[in-house]
Amino acid sequence: MNADDLLTRLGDVLNGHRWAQLPILLHPDFTCLLVHTGERFTRDEWVRFNAEYPGFQGYELVDRVVSGDRAAARAHVTGLVAGRLRHFEVAEFLTAKNGLIADLVEVWADLDQAPPTRDNR
Repeated sequence: MNADDLLTRLGDVLNGHRWAQLPILLHPDFTCLLVHTGERFTRDEWVRFNAEYPGFQGYELVDRVVSGDRAAARAHVTGLVAGRLRHFEVAEFLTAKNGLIADLVEVWADLDQAPPTRDNR
C-alpha cells in the first residue's frame, strides 16, 4: 500500500475499533511519537495504547496531503472524558516503508481550550 492508502486504512481501522487489524498496517520497526506528551511507542505498545484507551469514540479523517511515501493529515477525534463527549484535532505525519506504516508522529489539540487573551501580549 502507498502512504495515501495506508492513511485511509488506518482511519477506517481506528474509527471501527478494529484493534486486531491495526498491527497488519504497521511495519515491524514501527514507531509513534506523541509530540504533545513526548511519549514514544513501538508497534505492539501503540496497538495496546489505542485498544485500551478509555473513552475513545470515533476518528474522522478530515484532510490530507500525500507525497510519495509521506502523508500529512488532520483528523477529528471524539472521546468520553468524565462522562462528557469531548472533541480533539490531531495532526498526523506518516511515513510508509515496504507498504506499511513505519513512522507516525501525532500532535493533539483539545478543542475545548480557550484561546489566550490578547491582554497577554
